[in-house]
Amino acid sequence: MTEKSATGLGRRDLLKFTALAGAAVAGAAAIGIRPTLAAEDLPLKGKRIGISAAGTDHFFDLQAYNAQIEEVKRLGGEPIAVDAGRNDGKLVSQLQTLIGQKPDAIVQLLGTLTVIDPWLKKAGDAGIPVLTIDVGSTYSLNNSTSDNWGLGKDLALQLVSDIGGEGKIVVFNGFYGVTPCAIRYDQLVNVVKYFPKVEIIKPELRDVIPNTVQDAFTQVTAILNRYPDKGSIKAIWSAWDVPQLGATQALVAAGRTEIKTYGVDGSPEVLQLVADPKSPAAADVAQQPAELGRTAIRNVARLLSGEKLPRETYVPALLANKANVGEVTKKLGIG
Repeated sequence: MTEKSATGLGRRDLLKFTALAGAAVAGAAAIGIRPTLAAEDLPLKGKRIGISAAGTDHFFDLQAYNAQIEEVKRLGGEPIAVDAGRNDGKLVSQLQTLIGQKPDAIVQLLGTLTVIDPWLKKAGDAGIPVLTIDVGSTYSLNNSTSDNWGLGKDLALQLVSDIGGEGKIVVFNGFYGVTPCAIRYDQLVNVVKYFPKVEIIKPELRDVIPNTVQDAFTQVTAILNRYPDKGSIKAIWSAWDVPQLGATQALVAAGRTEIKTYGVDGSPEVLQLVADPKSPAAADVAQQPAELGRTAIRNVARLLSGEKLPRETYVPALLANKANVGEVTKKLGIG
């Protein structure tokens, strides 16, 4: 028995399309990933590399941050690493400090464009090459990232397939100023518009930092009170998976595990929920944050060696769902 969506596609068709699309994205993303630079070459010997992080309180952020520090050292350089602790004022201050120290390059890990762009420009104007991780800035010479267009579309297709192409969904949309979150949200909207029986509940929820899990729990509990009937909400989507964690906990506490949750990043605790057949966590796109960090530093080494870099370097991400989460966690060494 197949359940047809408004487009005429059955759930099986959608799942097949999602799987094919995911494979294509992973294959395309792998293109351009070059072999690891040999440590014995020490291409960063004598180089000082600034590493600026918006924060390291999330699994993704901490993994990418630590991997950069380790890779700079492995390649013979000196890391100058600073963590803003999710404080925009401190983030600006640390970028000012880094620029004043005149490192051989700066790598910015995440951040809201309106906050960091003026300072990335100032770094470039001062002759300091700027590279980024998950930051779509015009002042970045290279951005190491996942294919957020592909993973955003794949996650949206998984969601639409799981709910049979119809029903109300709750969406967290609190960080549209952060490029990857904006792209993933736009891809959700792009997919949903072709399924007129799928409706995003307005107003959308706004995820916050800090206290993301607790806040998501509170917000989801409140919206469940507005929609008390089973089937009145089909799914909850977030651009990253910490709100997904809070939402999933709220659903379990309320006995509303028929509602499915979706997110991005591949935090171990969320992947464990996806692996639990009784959990409402239905899918989580697992990124490779440590590899993103290493890739950014390798690109710094290539740039300083005179190599021309592409505008973006993509590191593959994998969509983990109930059917394949064991395979994904094994492949990524998470769990």
